[in-house]
Formats: sequence, structure tokens, C-alpha cells
Amino acid sequence: MKQGNVREAALDVLLKIEKSQAYSNLLLNDTIKKTKLNQKDIPLLTELVYGTLQYKKTLDFYLKPFSKRPIEKLELWVLILLRLTLYQIVYLDRIPERAAVHEAVQIAKKRGHQGISGMVNGILRTIQRKGLPSFETIEDSEERLAVETSHPEWLIARWTDQFGKERTRLMSQANLKHPLHTARVNTVKTDRDTVIKSLQEEGIEAEPSSRVPDSIVVKKGSLSGTEAFRKGWLTIQDEGSMLVAFALAPAGGDRILDACAAPGGKSTHIAEKMNDEGEVVSLDIHKHKVGLIKEQKERLGLTIISPQVMDARKAHEFFEEEAFDKILVDAPCSGLGVIQRKPDLKWTKTPEDVARLSSIQKEILNEVWPLLKKGGRLVYSTCTVDKEENEAVIDSFVEAHKDASFDNGFSGRLPESFQQSAGAGEGKLQLFPGEHETDGFFISAVVKSDS
Repeated sequence: MKQGNVREAALDVLLKIEKSQAYSNLLLNDTIKKTKLNQKDIPLLTELVYGTLQYKKTLDFYLKPFSKRPIEKLELWVLILLRLTLYQIVYLDRIPERAAVHEAVQIAKKRGHQGISGMVNGILRTIQRKGLPSFETIEDSEERLAVETSHPEWLIARWTDQFGKERTRLMSQANLKHPLHTARVNTVKTDRDTVIKSLQEEGIEAEPSSRVPDSIVVKKGSLSGTEAFRKGWLTIQDEGSMLVAFALAPAGGDRILDACAAPGGKSTHIAEKMNDEGEVVSLDIHKHKVGLIKEQKERLGLTIISPQVMDARKAHEFFEEEAFDKILVDAPCSGLGVIQRKPDLKWTKTPEDVARLSSIQKEILNEVWPLLKKGGRLVYSTCTVDKEENEAVIDSFVEAHKDASFDNGFSGRLPESFQQSAGAGEGKLQLFPGEHETDGFFISAVVKSDS
């Protein structure tokens, strides 16, 4: 496929995301299948889509002075084409500027008319000639950081209020970097050295993680098509997400409830840590997502996982009180800790979403708590960095339940690299993007008193 066609495919994906707020990863996968892209074209398509999404606010700031019409009044596909092309000019060294502009003009001619192609050409050539405007022209510091790091202003203001200016700056800058690619070795089937050797034989550059046992770091290549993946030797997972199973500390023979389990990464990790002995009941409200749990279970060769379609808020109607030794609530959340991987999240989420989700999170905790045995452990986790969904939820839960207390032995169960992180000794751990090369993740452990 010619690069021009790759750019057209990227434009189509970005247009669909903007119009319907569809998930970028799902649309990308669908586009790759339908257009029958060559393997060598997939990285460029992915880069163009995620990069343009990630830098959308910054790109609009760069474009505004050079458009005679307000850019929000341009036809949507024209604005996206300009963003897409400017992203290549500003951020991708390996693509010649002349080629990027030429392809943009050709696409504009094909989709529009002479006037549109002339406007696209004029704006891009003028930017090349005059250079980009400076962020220093923005007087307000929060607005400047929002434009500079391409985040919504409400999110920068919210993080500044919750975590301070410096943490917000570091976090928003980290969100623009490519995430680390890691995977978890299925220790029920094999060991880390065997997996790395197998991957290297297929040209994948991988090495043992220094942070998490049984984790590997992928330096080059894609895991999903490898023999190791097909055989169920590994699961693609962020290391922050891996810590949840360490916090829960499942033991062989336990009966465990994973209340919000899809797509199954944590359920399968828990089962592996139990050496596939005991039972893991894995719930999800959506039938098609429960199908994903089943797929993971079968690929990894795990037998103790029982996937069930169920709203965790109704679990008490199906299970007896004190039926489980341990419970995981990996709650539905805003996902604001995984912006590195899913940049469209920052443009679609709102403060109202955060408030709505925190209410659901509290409902789930309250409903599953009676199902935990006395002396049992509940782990609450999210992939967000918002205090309203994290500390506020679990703090209010513990305050409301006399038989609940934070698990102060929590930090000792974590891999050594994470034991010193702020708050880990108080039954809570907040990981920030850029801090440990993980996603933003919150994990908290609560124990139920014996009396």
C-alpha cells in the first residue's frame, strides 16, 4: 500500500473517532482487516492515528494563525487532514515534509474541490515558511500547559488542584510518550527464560523486567502473532496492572471473585498465581466481554476460571454471604491513567463522567462486601489518576463499614521496586504515568475483621 493510502486510511479512522466517539483501538483493528494493509504499513497507520489524536490541541494551536476562517468552521475532514499532515511535519522526522504536504493536497483534491486543495496547500506552505507560533504567547499557565501537552484545560486544572503543578506537568508530559510494552509470563505453562528465547527466535527483542517478577519488556516487535502468544505462554499487560494480583495475594485452593473481570487479564493472572488450583469467579455485565475472558482462559490453558455474565451490583442475589476468600473490584473508571495508550479518552471524558463512575464504584463495593469471608481481603483498583474515583471512593467505603480496615501489610506483597512508592504502606498505592514506566494505576487493599 502506498503511504498516501495509509494517510487516507488514517484520515478515515480519525474522522470516525471524531464523529462517533468510537474507540481508536477497535477502529484501527477493523481498518487494518478491511483494507488488508501490509504488515509494514501498520506501524505508520498506528503512529498517524494515535499521534494526531494525542497532539490534537497542540496542532490546533499551531493551525489557528494560518487559517483565514476559524478552524472550528472548516469542514471536519479538512481540519483533520490538516492536523494529520502537520503532525507528520512537526513530529515525524522520517517523513519528508514535501511528501506529507503533497499527499495532503492530493487527498484534498480527491475529496473536495480546487478551492479546498488550494487552501490546504496554502496553510501548510505558510507554516513551513513562517514557522510555528510560540506557547509563550499564552499568558495563563494552566492553559499554556494544556496546549503544550495537548490535554483538555478542565483536566489540567483538576490535576493541578489534586496533585499540584509539578506532578501535573510531569504526568501530562509522560502521557505524550510512547508507552512501555510489557507482557506477563504464564508460569503454569513455562518460565521467563523460555519465553524470551522463543520470542528472540522470531525476531522479537525482549528482556526480563527489572521491576516485576515474571514480566518481560518488549523492545521491538509485536507479540500477538508469535508462537509464544499462540501457545498461551504470555499475556500482554502493563506492569501497573500486574501489581493487582500481587496486592490480592491469591493462594492455591482459594475461592476468589473478580467482580469486573473483562477482558480477563487480572483473572488469568490470579489463576496463574494459584497454580490453577481453586476457583476464580469472573463477572462482567456485557456478554461479549465475558466471551473475551473465555478466550483468554482457553488460550492460557487455565481451568479454574468461571466466567459469568452478571452485574456486580447484583452479585449478592446469586452468591451466599461470605462465599469468597478474596475479592477483586477492578472497577469501571474514567481510564485517565491510560491516556498514553488511548489518547482519545482525554477528549471524550468529562467531569460528569468521573462523578457518575465514582457512584457506580461505591455501589459495587457495597454490594460485594458481604460476599467476603471474615478475615478475607478485598482489593479495589482502577486505571485512573483521579482522587474522586480512587481515594475518595475507598476512604468513604472503609469509613462506612466498621468491619473494614486498610491492609497495612499491602506494600510488603508488592514487588520491591514499588514498595517505597507514596502511600503503599497505608493500604493504598497511586502510580502516576511516567513514574515507574507504567500506566496510571490505583490499587488499594482492605481486610475484613474476624469479629
